[in-house]
Amino acid sequence: MGRRILVRADDLGYSRGVNYGIADATRYGIIRSVGVMPNMPEAEMGLRLLEGIPVCYGQHTNVCVGRPLTDPSLIPSLCRPNGEFRASREYREAFKRGEDFVDVDEACLEIEAQLKRFIELVGDEPHYFEGHAIASANFFKALELVAERHGLPYLGMSFDFNAPIAFRSSKLYTSMDSMGPLYDPFESLKRAALGDYGEDGCCMFVCHPGYLDAYILATSSLTIPRTQEVAMAMDPATREWLEENDVDVITYDDLA
Repeated sequence: MGRRILVRADDLGYSRGVNYGIADATRYGIIRSVGVMPNMPEAEMGLRLLEGIPVCYGQHTNVCVGRPLTDPSLIPSLCRPNGEFRASREYREAFKRGEDFVDVDEACLEIEAQLKRFIELVGDEPHYFEGHAIASANFFKALELVAERHGLPYLGMSFDFNAPIAFRSSKLYTSMDSMGPLYDPFESLKRAALGDYGEDGCCMFVCHPGYLDAYILATSSLTIPRTQEVAMAMDPATREWLEENDVDVITYDDLA
């Protein structure tokens, strides 16, 4: 049995530029699992770009960019006075103070609304169910509650990348280096693919491919690495290296 690596793209729907980058990295590259942000206006456009491509879709639940699908007055802990979500920076600052301002019941309302919208957009339930990383234990508790309520394949979050995440009966080890200095996606992918994860383990290489547009530049601190990840995913040398080293790119559907 050869090595396996799960290569995932987050943020479909974030912006038009991100959508085009994910589409290129999937249609012409090695991406096979894609996380959809159901609340974002460009999610439908992103899915249209991927029509006809075999993709394992997950719900990349988002409560820190754009506007909620729930009436903001019903989820005040998640929203600013203008009705938009609180930014990820606000979650980080609260975490540093030892606070978690997210109300679990309010978070469940928005997560349920995004699940409904995901099913409307994709025509299927999520094949994996997780959340855009923010510093809030209450948010992830709400995700787990909604997943349990609907029997969805919940994928937890760990900020300790050395610790595995349970998914079905598998152990997933996260590789996500894009925020680090001197990031080289190809070198990171090679290190991730060649790691020792045991018989029931697998590396989950999380990336955020995309092209840059005005919206992503105004709202995200992750910029240039997105374009680098598109290039890495599409580069024939990447696929050649995977084949030469007997590494299969799998999806969440391939995990027992």
